[in-house]
Amino acid sequence: MLGQLRRKTPLPAPERPYLALGLEGSANKFGAGVIKHSEDGSTSVLSNIRHTYITPPGEGFQPRDTALHHREWALKIIKQCLVQADVSIHDLDCICYTKGPGMGAPLQSVAIVARMLALMFDKPLVGVNHCVGHIEMGREITGAQNPVVLYVSGGNTQVIAYSRQCYRIFGETLDIAVGNCLDRFARVIDLSNDPSPGYNIEQEAKRGKRLLPLPYATKGMDVSLSGILTSVEAYTMDKRFCQDGKLRENNNDDIITPADLCFSLQETVFAMLVEITERAMAHIGSKEVLIVGGVGCNERLQDMMGVMAKERGGQVFATDERFCIDNGIMIAQAGLLAFRMGQTTPLAKSTCTQRFRTDEVHVAWRG
Repeated sequence: MLGQLRRKTPLPAPERPYLALGLEGSANKFGAGVIKHSEDGSTSVLSNIRHTYITPPGEGFQPRDTALHHREWALKIIKQCLVQADVSIHDLDCICYTKGPGMGAPLQSVAIVARMLALMFDKPLVGVNHCVGHIEMGREITGAQNPVVLYVSGGNTQVIAYSRQCYRIFGETLDIAVGNCLDRFARVIDLSNDPSPGYNIEQEAKRGKRLLPLPYATKGMDVSLSGILTSVEAYTMDKRFCQDGKLRENNNDDIITPADLCFSLQETVFAMLVEITERAMAHIGSKEVLIVGGVGCNERLQDMMGVMAKERGGQVFATDERFCIDNGIMIAQAGLLAFRMGQTTPLAKSTCTQRFRTDEVHVAWRG
């Protein structure tokens, strides 16, 4: 079966150490990282630094303001990154940047910085698909061989499996991404954006005691999340809803708290994701699940996926917030793999795009 095959990699063994700088800025985080591929085939993370643009509670981040944040912090973060890695920019073999998908203005800011560095120091450019960056870093850190990948973030929700030098999408969201769903509900109930709305939803959900009915919208291998968001928002208008979570006089226990809503939202949405992931595992005969993307940090999602995988005799692989949340090192990893296969991005084509699907990438470094 597809998921059980072990293929010989076409990636040549490095005859010398390779170094790459990765720049990520597709959303509200600007990250830079330096990665090293050694002659013995090992990979070393030399530095991985990021800065997050955080808005007040109840507000999202706008493209223009996010781009200004990236421009303000780019050189500071890159300098810190090189100092921590103890390398000079002259030592780098290539400069990798996020080509897409993501928000237009932030992506453009990062592309401009990457082009500037490439021109100033005469370094090759490598444009990287953000989603592939998550997958390759997840595979490197966890050691997963050929897993079904659940990619869950603020802008993407996809179930992916590798075949014939392409990451094939088996299922995805039909409307909004799971991270966007959680973030928007966090704004509705005025949760803080620090360190992230999704993290605060997760902490609030741990105090929830009531599972409220919400639409369960799996459609074949795909999911729909906009209706669930509308339904959970409607509960905040219910006369039983109590924002402060305390019992009101004469209401007894029949109240709905923000914690209950966060708990119900997580349980419903994550159950849907586990279902479509299990279908993909059955289809390709895989025993491995790799969870990547910012929402992949969620411990409840990892636990639910772990129960399913254990029942199938499988295993779940996930990383911590250093690598789950958008970061520069994942761009460096995917970019350096492509560079070693002879793939570079000419200056004239060093653009960025808000829509760059995972299955559009030629994964030349895998057999």
